Amino acid sequence: MGIMSRFRVRLLATSCLMLALAAYEGVQNQAASQAPPAKEKVMTGHASGTFEVKLTPQAAEDGADATLGRMSIDKQFHGDLEGTSKGYMLSSAPTVVKGSGGYVAMERVTGTLKGHAGSFVLQHSGTMTRGRPQLSVTVVPDSGTGQLTGITGTFSIKIDAGKHSYDFEYALPETP
Repeated sequence: MGIMSRFRVRLLATSCLMLALAAYEGVQNQAASQAPPAKEKVMTGHASGTFEVKLTPQAAEDGADATLGRMSIDKQFHGDLEGTSKGYMLSSAPTVVKGSGGYVAMERVTGTLKGHAGSFVLQHSGTMTRGRPQLSVTVVPDSGTGQLTGITGTFSIKIDAGKHSYDFEYALPETP
């Protein structure tokens, strides 16, 4: 191998080594930036109250499956959570078996939660199996705004004699 060939091999090897080191450094920097932030102090709480809900059916598309429905959601909250929400629901009912069906919904809640003003999004997933309900309503991660930034939690809905109420278990980062 001639001097020029050895020089090219060394240059290529050095270049590869430099690229590998740069890539490694980039991965290290990326890993450091993705590392979880220092543990922040969190305030946990419980809120409860009542709400009114208005569901408005949305027009179906021509030829749409009659067992699938869309509705807009408008709510007014009272109690520890004072505010409103607007959202949308998709549902499936009736099914072949009476008392079975399901729905999903997204709603943005705007108001004041025990003195903290802002908004957050709730995600619903509900099923009814032969009359037995199962419902999960959670705060969408990182959907909080204003003084509700960073909120997490689960929202329980109760219906008794046609009256709606809620229990909300939540956590908020403490502000300094």
